Amino acid sequence: MSRWRAVASRLSAAAESHLLPRAFSKGPSPLPQALSRNFSKAAAATSHSPSAAPFAAAAGPRPEVRVNSLFLSKPCSLALPPDSPLRAEDPHYEGIKRLMLTLLLFYSKQSKSIRGANAVYHRITSHVDKPDIYEVFQLEKTFKTTFSLLVLHMWLVLRRLKEEGKDGVKFGQYIYETYNHDVELRVSKAGVNLLLTKWMKELEKIFYGNIVKYDTAMSQEASQDDLVDIIWRNVYADEASQPMDAAAIPAVQALARYTRREATCLSLTDKEAMFTGNFKFSNVLPNVPSPAKQRR
Repeated sequence: MSRWRAVASRLSAAAESHLLPRAFSKGPSPLPQALSRNFSKAAAATSHSPSAAPFAAAAGPRPEVRVNSLFLSKPCSLALPPDSPLRAEDPHYEGIKRLMLTLLLFYSKQSKSIRGANAVYHRITSHVDKPDIYEVFQLEKTFKTTFSLLVLHMWLVLRRLKEEGKDGVKFGQYIYETYNHDVELRVSKAGVNLLLTKWMKELEKIFYGNIVKYDTAMSQEASQDDLVDIIWRNVYADEASQPMDAAAIPAVQALARYTRREATCLSLTDKEAMFTGNFKFSNVLPNVPSPAKQRR
């Protein structure tokens, strides 16, 4: 039995009572969800999700998703422009207020690093929580899939930060501490408190195991198919030994292309943006021209 399967079996009671899916989803889940399902069931669930209609109505016309043609564009920096309303900026105080905050170490290097780490982690969770990512990659939103995508994006960020040497590794530790605290809170808030420490240790082992596998799959010695295989095992499969579902191949390959492209995009993103959280992951859905532009 795989490590994830062992953890999943211990958490199944909570999942059957809707607790864990709710912990990783902002909206209520109307039907019981297993921790993981085979690909055909998950794909059917995403295409017939009861929450899909209201979302589509609010967002307007949805673009047609052709997974085989996604994530083939040239990589670019993910840094937010200076005038972006999404930028995270430290407040600029003057006079006595700034003096007091300085005395309280608000502007210390450590405090700035902690605020930056929180901003970076918010970029990760806001991206992973979007319905689009589950729709495009044909994933049902369960504890397993959300956790797996969370780990994948944590790896992308930590991999980029390693390029900055010791400063990047140290900053990455702040992000990991934020991540670890968040995962513990989500599981605890779901009402799963029995053996919480043991479960968190198992999830930690899964995290580090996946990080090593992604590093290996992206190494120069690895083949193109290695990342596809690892993503299938880490994100889609119930068991690590489960053979890849033929119907899942386009979606798994698309997630692998997305991963490679985001890794390159992050390498093109400057240090200041990475250390302040002023970047944004690529949209997984293709942009749709506005009706006014289409009429032109």
